[in-house]
Amino acid sequence: MLMRIGAKTLARDKINMSHKKIGAPGGRAAAKYTSPSKEAYFCGRVRGACVIIVLMFKNYIQKKLEKYVAKYLRRHPDIKLIIVTGSVGKTGTKVAIGTVLSERFRVRLHEGNHNAELSGPLAILGIAYPENLKSIWTWLAVFRAARRRIHQPSDVDVIIQEVGSDRIGQVPHFGTYARPYLAVVTAVSAEHMEFFQTIDAVAAEELSAANFSESALINRDNIDGAYAAKLTNPQINTYGTTDAAEFHFIQEDYTLQDGFTGLFMAQGQLNIGVKVQLKVAGEHSLRAAIAAGAVGLKLGMTADELRSGLNKIRPVSGRMNILRGVKDTIIIDDTYNSSPLAAAAAIQALYALSVPQRIVVLGSMNELGATSPAEHAAIGKLCDPSLIAHVITVGEQAETYLAPAALSKGCHVVSFKTALEAGAYAHKVLETGAAILFKGSQGGIYLEEAVKIVLHATEEEHQLVRQSAAWLEEKQAFFSQF
Repeated sequence: MLMRIGAKTLARDKINMSHKKIGAPGGRAAAKYTSPSKEAYFCGRVRGACVIIVLMFKNYIQKKLEKYVAKYLRRHPDIKLIIVTGSVGKTGTKVAIGTVLSERFRVRLHEGNHNAELSGPLAILGIAYPENLKSIWTWLAVFRAARRRIHQPSDVDVIIQEVGSDRIGQVPHFGTYARPYLAVVTAVSAEHMEFFQTIDAVAAEELSAANFSESALINRDNIDGAYAAKLTNPQINTYGTTDAAEFHFIQEDYTLQDGFTGLFMAQGQLNIGVKVQLKVAGEHSLRAAIAAGAVGLKLGMTADELRSGLNKIRPVSGRMNILRGVKDTIIIDDTYNSSPLAAAAAIQALYALSVPQRIVVLGSMNELGATSPAEHAAIGKLCDPSLIAHVITVGEQAETYLAPAALSKGCHVVSFKTALEAGAYAHKVLETGAAILFKGSQGGIYLEEAVKIVLHATEEEHQLVRQSAAWLEEKQAFFSQF
């Protein structure tokens, strides 16, 4: 009924659901009133109504998609749904799991971070995210595709879905319409603190996935043991980089070219040791591979299948991706996003490289709320002047809080407003054979554009994150302000 009412309203009044044009000069709404105050009142009322319609429209679509997902999973009990949640590392872990499981199973996953209220259900159903979100006719086509998917034979064995949260209640809500076979929880750390306020609230949000799923894998390295009290599901295993976790890795060697060589280990009932080569950089990337091996083993994969799958894991664009820079330099491209835990891990990975010069380009970490000053300062204090030649910051928060902390440690610090300026400076001070880390949040930072300036060849820009035409247009508009 709501859809029909919405269609008539939109057809009759031609309300633009973005409400950008309502009350525009020369429009019918503006022509009705000559008094500016009356016009302003009218436009305000129409805009308010438009916002309500948008919210009702979105809520209706969300509930409809969730019902389709629930029905799809009931009709296809043979399909195993695996979800990945946590404060950091979700996409890399999801893709690593998909890489391993593909050695035996038919796998569906969206390689982007389609983890929100609308994109998540669509990714589970394997339906493309529509370009025109405001079109009723587009959504009607999506609903038809969903119904077809429900009645079709199972086309996959496993679905791997990322579940994100930027406010309280989003992860628990997922459990109201789907019960995953397995939940992987990657970390509990500072995220979206303007909404969560405390780490305890973050823990309750992320660990709820372990409780509403049939079983769960928990990252022992990045989740405080004190939060075990929040777990009510007895079917829980742990993974990590030490033998304190049931699934772990024994490192034998590490090189930048070949990554980590060693043994993927499982203790207990699934006791096994598999010699593997994991071509990833940084201990936090190693954890994603361990999680992937653990999931594969829990789904019955053989040692040979695990070895083959684990050896094929590669970094995702913008997430600890090793690129070649000018002057034979090493670029650690970790520009997709940033958080305190991920930034600290990336810096440690930079320190592990034996190179003549190290440079770190650190952008502001967004969405930290009241914790932002302390979290940025903590990252600044991790900068060691004996290991880093230059600390380059981008963004107001990094300049205000991170830069002074790094300066107090004795580091050489330079701050810039934009990634373009930072990239130009990095190019100027780079020495032959150096290593340079780029780590920053997405909104208003865009450090991938700084990476372009020191990249060895423009042909390799396709390896960077956010390079679609739409993203490039958005970034051009942003940088034009400066």
